[in-house]
Amino acid sequence: MPTTIPGELQRQRYLSLTTFRKSGAAVSTPVWFAEANGKLYFQTRSDSGKYKRMRNHPQVKIAPCTMRGKVIGPQFPATVRILPQQEWDEARKAIHAKYWLTRLPLLWSKRNVYLEITV
Repeated sequence: MPTTIPGELQRQRYLSLTTFRKSGAAVSTPVWFAEANGKLYFQTRSDSGKYKRMRNHPQVKIAPCTMRGKVIGPQFPATVRILPQQEWDEARKAIHAKYWLTRLPLLWSKRNVYLEITV
């Protein structure tokens, strides 16, 4: 059964992704994201702090936000899954369709990975 993305998150440009340190301290970061098949996708580097926090604790909170990270809507609990490389195609297509800048090679790194958010 496909999950439903809350209406407050649909068609937003930015998502505030709140991850948690081992100490329990919350860290919020604005990210570009795309919607596909009832799930949200985003990309980040595998050497970033948020990636390491999500690897250790996949429960996150998400909310619509501005480019600078100011939350502009309700927050939702969610779970993040690091996608294996064979599952990147759907996420990549969704993100490239929404943000043309992500298609530029200068924004790509060998350390980039795709992640899936389930609300």
